[in-house]
Amino acid sequence: MRVVALVPGGIGDQILFFPTLDDLKRYYPNAQIDVVVEPQAKAAYQVSKSVHEVLAFDFKDRNSLADWGNLVGSIRDREYDVAIAVGQSWSIGLLLWLTGIPIRIGYKGKGSIFLTQAVPLKPSQYGAAAYHELLQPLGINTPVPELAVNVPKPDIEWAQKEQKRLGVHETGYVLIHGSSEQLSQAKEQDKIYPVENWEQIIQDFQHKQPDLPVVAIKGAEDDQFVRSLLRSSPDVKVTAPSDIGKLTAMIAGANLLLSTDSAALQLSVAVQTYTIALFGPTDPAKLLPKNDKFLAIKSPTGKTADISPKTVLEKVWGG
Repeated sequence: MRVVALVPGGIGDQILFFPTLDDLKRYYPNAQIDVVVEPQAKAAYQVSKSVHEVLAFDFKDRNSLADWGNLVGSIRDREYDVAIAVGQSWSIGLLLWLTGIPIRIGYKGKGSIFLTQAVPLKPSQYGAAAYHELLQPLGINTPVPELAVNVPKPDIEWAQKEQKRLGVHETGYVLIHGSSEQLSQAKEQDKIYPVENWEQIIQDFQHKQPDLPVVAIKGAEDDQFVRSLLRSSPDVKVTAPSDIGKLTAMIAGANLLLSTDSAALQLSVAVQTYTIALFGPTDPAKLLPKNDKFLAIKSPTGKTADISPKTVLEKVWGG
């Protein structure tokens, strides 16, 4: 059986889809599973153990008829038996119908007229559980499994060397992920947590737990954020994993991750690291499973910046 899943969204969305892919592979071990994702999200599949091939397509771009035609052609050439569409897009439904794939599964909505089976979308539930319900037409009705990732051995070895370089391999460490990750849209801007707030949190950590180092994650867009942190807190250590496997391995080795709503948050859930997550416009119930290891702080205004450092520290020391 050949299966293709169309999964718009970023890296965090892909990781939330991993349990669906893993369960599909568990029930149909001989299935070949491919995914079509946005170019910036391809990196997520470095830590997936269930996917055969990752195809890139920019769902959000103003695609021409030729772009859509090329995607239809690529999918038709692979002769899939089953297609799974994440989302309720009319255009994606039409695209799948044009491919001629015999079993086309998605959510009820605008594009479901083009599907062979549609399941109701429950928008208030945990995202991974909502995705997992797309397997029901294939006879898979089990509860959603926990998020899991497969970290390549070289990335684990890199993280071990990195922990020694930072001098945290014996003490343990707290990870800070306050990345701005190309947050250009207004709603995305509401996910940013100000550097001055992070500074207060770090200083309190260093006062109460002076033997537990604080390590900041530096991504491609984080130069200014990290420089500002180091000006006020020069004892903060910095790690710059070059890919998602190395980032996952560093998160797995941490005692605690403090993070805004980002891909790092989902990786932390997958490796079961204690996590405190700061949410602005998004609903924590959709992004975090019910587990005492993962604590959410929701902004009262919908802007992450309006969460006070005091509130975060109360969660850290009391949670």
